[in-house]
Amino acid sequence: MRLRALLETDALGLRLLGGEHELDRSVRGVMTTDLRDPSRYLTGGELVLTGLAWRRDAADSEPFVRILAGAGVAGLAAGEAELGEIPGDLIEACERHRLPIFAVDETVAFATITEYVVRQVSGERAGDLAAVVDRHRRLMTSGPAGGGPDVVLDLLGSDLDLHAWVLSPTGRQIAGAGEPLPGQVGATLAGHHLAATRTGRRGPHRATVDGIAYSLFPIRNTGRGAAPASRDVRESVLSDWLLAVEADASDWPAARLDLLQGVTQLIAVERDRRDAARTVRRRLAQEVLELVQTGAAPTEIAARLRVAAPVLLPGLGTAPHWQVVVARVEWGAEGAAGGPVTSGIAGGPVAQALLEEILVDPAVTGPDSADRIAVAHTGDEAVALVPLPARAAPSADGADGTEADGTAGATTAKEDPALHADALLAAVRAPLSAGLADDGRLTLGVSAAVHSPEGLRGALEEARHARRVAAARPGRVCAAGHHELASHVLLLPFVPDDVRRAFTARLLDPLRDYDRRHRAELIPTLEAFLDCDGSWTRCAARLHLHVNTLRYRVGRIEQLTGRDLSRLEDKLDFFLALRMS
Repeated sequence: MRLRALLETDALGLRLLGGEHELDRSVRGVMTTDLRDPSRYLTGGELVLTGLAWRRDAADSEPFVRILAGAGVAGLAAGEAELGEIPGDLIEACERHRLPIFAVDETVAFATITEYVVRQVSGERAGDLAAVVDRHRRLMTSGPAGGGPDVVLDLLGSDLDLHAWVLSPTGRQIAGAGEPLPGQVGATLAGHHLAATRTGRRGPHRATVDGIAYSLFPIRNTGRGAAPASRDVRESVLSDWLLAVEADASDWPAARLDLLQGVTQLIAVERDRRDAARTVRRRLAQEVLELVQTGAAPTEIAARLRVAAPVLLPGLGTAPHWQVVVARVEWGAEGAAGGPVTSGIAGGPVAQALLEEILVDPAVTGPDSADRIAVAHTGDEAVALVPLPARAAPSADGADGTEADGTAGATTAKEDPALHADALLAAVRAPLSAGLADDGRLTLGVSAAVHSPEGLRGALEEARHARRVAAARPGRVCAAGHHELASHVLLLPFVPDDVRRAFTARLLDPLRDYDRRHRAELIPTLEAFLDCDGSWTRCAARLHLHVNTLRYRVGRIEQLTGRDLSRLEDKLDFFLALRMS
């Protein structure tokens, strides 16, 4: 039944205080509580009745309402018998979280409302849908998600004649019954879903593709044992699955909507199982990444890779070539001065989940198609170690499968298993851009393939440099590969750390100290001057400075460092120091 029906029943004594646009929510049950945190007893869809005994002061309202909204309750009804008028802070908290709130007249007992809701819900769920609900419950007791999402979707098709698919946030089909959903349709539906989720609208969302109506249901585990709800939708929007149903659910009865919400709960269990299976691969990737970053001996890295091989490389036997892919997700807006304003959202876990999805071949279906992808995260960055099948041995005509004239042979090009930056994002750029909206960015860098542990550190630095190249480009989703890096960038990873530190300190520390003491901008001026190839007019225009002011700053740089920016050698030294800093 809907909240609207309860409000229209005079005998229940309900008066709407807020949330008039949410009255079409379905009520699947009722719970009375005065606990400050009733989350363990909520499964979603309840009308919560409270006498407000949990409220001691105005500060208690916000956490209580946040817990209810995170659990997916349908609405809150507060009795007037204890405090009389419902406190304004409670009404305001409900409005912030889009939770409908009602006042219950002091003459109406909570038991009256409970009995009415239970009687109505039980009656609506009787009949032909009762058998379907019972079969879904039996599926839950037969194993994880009753044998997988495909079994659940088969039931929807056979019992309700509904065609449905489980999609990843990029539109890749994870499960489905009957004909597979065309890839472009899946990507379009995922984009619709991500865009609607970013606006805060509750599902299901309606979308029309090629004249066919679809209803899109978010898949989140809101039942007992579920992870705490994200305070910010951006923490999960790029990793949540969705259920796409070929039907318009806008005119469905509440019982059918309730059933589909139950199906999403079953599929959420499968998602949790899949995520738990990735834990070991993530831990192994984290260990290898830490060894590479700390400069561990190649023999130690090789030993760790041999231990990880049975998990990361099932069935491959020998260690293959490796590529490193680095991704970064950044949220924020542009400040008044044109600089980024950070959002406070941890980017590493978001980038990790997203990179695990991006690295799956879009043509591959199923929830376990990422078994050979190991992704770790450090700070706001995610790093993937991607194993590649061993490439063909060098031919007599070319050292790496190329023809004598240096061009790639047709067979070699076709069989090349290496990842390419543009190809990785080609199929997912549109839906991910919808999820990133106007305040998010995804940048990605891809290294060349390496064939030994000795090359992993260089590959990691190469992928990071490529990601920085991508970050300098316009657009919400950008990628760059190793072939786009200049020769000096390829050499920098092999410069010892102590040499780097000494070189950059000698050239840049005097400028940094001066900037700090005088609030000057010598470092940005130096970067802009080199980017403009030493052109005074172009650099002054870029920095919005008079040429004389620019000449003063450059003169100060030369005075502090003892270098001459008119000499090619000194320009090159500054250029490399900035790149290594």
